[in-house]
Amino acid sequence: MFSSPFPAVEIPDVSLYEYLFGGLQEADLDRVAVVDGSSGAETSYRELRDRINALAGAVAAQGLGIHGVAAILCPNIPAFTVVFHGLLRAGATVTPVNSLYTAEEIAKQLTDAGASWLFTISALLPAAREAAGQVGIPAERLVVLDGAEGHPSLTELLTSGAPAPDVSFDPATHLAVLPYSSGTTGRPKGVMLSHRNLVANVEQSRGLLKVRPDDRLLALLPFFHIYGLTVLLNLALRERARLVTIPKFDLAEFLRMVQDHKCSYLFIAPPVAVALSKHPLVADYDLSSVHTTLSGAAPLDGELGARLAERLGCRVLQGYGMTEMSPVSHLIPVDATDVPVSSVGYTVPNMDCRLVDPATGEEIEVPAEGTSAPGHLLCRGPNVMLGYLNRPEETADTLDADGFLHTGDIATVRADGVVSIVDRLKELIKYKGYQIAPAELEALLLTHPGIADAAVVGTPDADGQEVPMAFVVRQPNAEGELLDEAGVEEFVAARVAPFKKIRRVEFIDAVPKSSSGKILRRMLKAVDA
Repeated sequence: MFSSPFPAVEIPDVSLYEYLFGGLQEADLDRVAVVDGSSGAETSYRELRDRINALAGAVAAQGLGIHGVAAILCPNIPAFTVVFHGLLRAGATVTPVNSLYTAEEIAKQLTDAGASWLFTISALLPAAREAAGQVGIPAERLVVLDGAEGHPSLTELLTSGAPAPDVSFDPATHLAVLPYSSGTTGRPKGVMLSHRNLVANVEQSRGLLKVRPDDRLLALLPFFHIYGLTVLLNLALRERARLVTIPKFDLAEFLRMVQDHKCSYLFIAPPVAVALSKHPLVADYDLSSVHTTLSGAAPLDGELGARLAERLGCRVLQGYGMTEMSPVSHLIPVDATDVPVSSVGYTVPNMDCRLVDPATGEEIEVPAEGTSAPGHLLCRGPNVMLGYLNRPEETADTLDADGFLHTGDIATVRADGVVSIVDRLKELIKYKGYQIAPAELEALLLTHPGIADAAVVGTPDADGQEVPMAFVVRQPNAEGELLDEAGVEEFVAARVAPFKKIRRVEFIDAVPKSSSGKILRRMLKAVDA
């Protein structure tokens, strides 16, 4: 077992609202908390706190409180912050819903979570209304934040005049959030995260990321994903920084917001790192305000990270986690000097980890020097979920008797505690007994000037052997002849051991990814089939 090299942090035994807003100083109240990146409209900490309390009072007056669950179907806009923290202030549990979901997918989550309210925006109302109808949420409990006939609006709730309720609950056991995750296998499941889980993870991350009150964070990563919720929304508010919201990714708009709002800290996923390091449009904008970029949600190749750092002239960090860990378990500290960006840095404070041989189940020791053998990463700490909602068997499969979460990821650890993720356990390709990490081949493919994006999956060959297959997106306006299958295979073969060679190639328009940046390999395997 190995632990964080950093001292343990004290985790306040309070609700998330009290943790973030209870200690607001007079000097902080008139600081800008949230900016609508599209319009430039600003909300101060004073206004944000008052609106959160007003929202809490309005929903509590209608019976939504400690035993209630409400869903939020909403992109990254300032109103999300008000609704999310207002609901938690009232004692309710929030289940954030992916803005890209269909009505059927929304309805499934609403049903599973037991949500009796749904908050959305007019642009998403058709799917929201259909889903609400399927699960029996009445029109008066389908709140359309920007207004729609027949439904309450955010303005109506904020002006109801009802006082914020007095609520009391145990932060360690009361559910704050029910995000949905597939975990290591299977269908999406409700991840039960308590107020203490969320408070702990912000506190665990603060000392390593060192976000300052004068930092401006561009909120691209969706708040409905735990990465955006914890590392962007909650961390920024705790540090009294300024959060600039962007509702969806458009490279030109992203670059404009960084330039116009002088954003200093970027939180991204690897697909955005690829665009920032390769796209010619980047050169048209002044990004000199950026001092740090943190990549998470999927593996970032070290060479890509180095190219990004050079092009933006900033530090590039990488972190690792899972929804089940609120989500951060590992980070490269902002002031680290001897930590490769290809790693995920150190274990955050208050956490213990183990590496276990996936074949034998035996413990892998931390070496006295050098790097350990790869093993299945297990993590334990105050940020680890309470379990999966109404799924005791799947909870038992993921959380062992000693409290360790089985991540499903293969990792190594250096003698000094630096952890690197090799790949996901279930995604490893086994070719003639050799294990091949798709992430390694994907990182190599992205170094080709003619490749804009790529994904690798295992596919059976004529002999039934699993071989690596690459799905490749050609780089637009790439110089030279159009890249072909042989060119891709030869490029990889010249740079890897023979058993790692790409043996099939298919050119596609875009690599399917989740909103958090993870490659949806099952979709690619379905295409191959």
